[in-house]
Amino acid sequence: MRAVGVRERNGRPEVLQARQPEPGEGEVLVRVVAAGLNPLDWKIAEGMLEDLVPYDFPLVMGVDFAGVVEGGGAETYRFTSGEQVFGHVVSEPVGRGTYAEYVVVNEAGSIARAPASIPLTAAAGAPTAGMTALGIMDSAALRSYESLLIIGAAGGVGTFLTQLAAARGLRVVAATHGHDQPRMAAFGAALTVDVRERDLADAVREEYPRGVDALVDLGSASPEEFARHAALVRDGGVAVSTLDAASVEALYGRGIEGINYHIAASAELLERLGEEIDSGPLTVPIETEVPLDQAPGAVARNRAGGARGKTVLLP
Repeated sequence: MRAVGVRERNGRPEVLQARQPEPGEGEVLVRVVAAGLNPLDWKIAEGMLEDLVPYDFPLVMGVDFAGVVEGGGAETYRFTSGEQVFGHVVSEPVGRGTYAEYVVVNEAGSIARAPASIPLTAAAGAPTAGMTALGIMDSAALRSYESLLIIGAAGGVGTFLTQLAAARGLRVVAATHGHDQPRMAAFGAALTVDVRERDLADAVREEYPRGVDALVDLGSASPEEFARHAALVRDGGVAVSTLDAASVEALYGRGIEGINYHIAASAELLERLGEEIDSGPLTVPIETEVPLDQAPGAVARNRAGGARGKTVLLP
C-alpha cells in the first residue's frame, strides 16, 4: 500500500510502499479515508518517544485518522465491518501510522464511531487537537473562570479551545496575527489581538487591569517566554503550557495553578468530542486537504509554524 514516512530516525518524510497491516487479536483494520496532520507526527518521527517505546523502520507517520472498518482480528466486539470511525493511534512498536491507505487499531484504544454530522475528511482533523482542547478544559477547570487568554489561538488546538471555551461562557482573548482576526472572532473570540501590530501585554491590561483568569499557551517553548505571558494572569488564576514551559513552583508563589498539559487520549474523550461536534457548536477547522503523495511538503510547512486550522491528507 502507499504510505508516507521515514526510513530512519530524523529521516526526511517520503512516499513509501508498505505492507498492508493485518489485524491481530483485539484489533480492527481501517481503510483510511483521511489522516489528520499534527506537529506530534513529525516529533514522533524524530524520536520523541524512543525512550518509552521501540521504533520500527521504515516508520509510517501519523496518529489521527478517519475511515471505514474493513475487518477485525479475534476478540473484536466494538465495531463491525462498514462502520465509519475516527481516532488517534500510537502503535507499539512505533511505525504503523495513519499516513497510509490502511491502519490497524486496537479496539481498546482511542477509536470511536465518527461524528454523523460531518464528512470523514473533516473528522480526521479532530482527534488530537480536539481531545487536547477538551482535556485542557477539564484539567484546568476552565469552565469555572470568566476570561481566558490563548497564545497560538489560530492553530488546531487553539481553534477548538476557543470554540469550547466560548460555548461555556468564557470571554476568550485570542493572541494571533491580523489575517486570522476575523476567523477567530467567528469562532467565538471576544477579543483578538494582532501581536505583530500591538503589544499583547498592553492590550490585555487595557481590558483586564488585574489580569485574566486563565492562560493557555500553545506556542511558548521556553520558561522565560511562558513567564511573560503568565504575568498577564491574575493572582489565583491558572496557567497552562502544552510545551512543558510552565514553572509550577514560580507560579505557586502567586497562587496561580501551573499545568504542563499532555494529551491523555482515550475512547471516552474521543466519544465526548464526537458528541460536541454532533451537538452543533463545535466546528472542525479544516484549512487544507492534501493528496497523500504531497504529505512530505505539508509536513515541512507544518514544521515551519504558523499553522491555521487543520490539514488533512487524502490517500
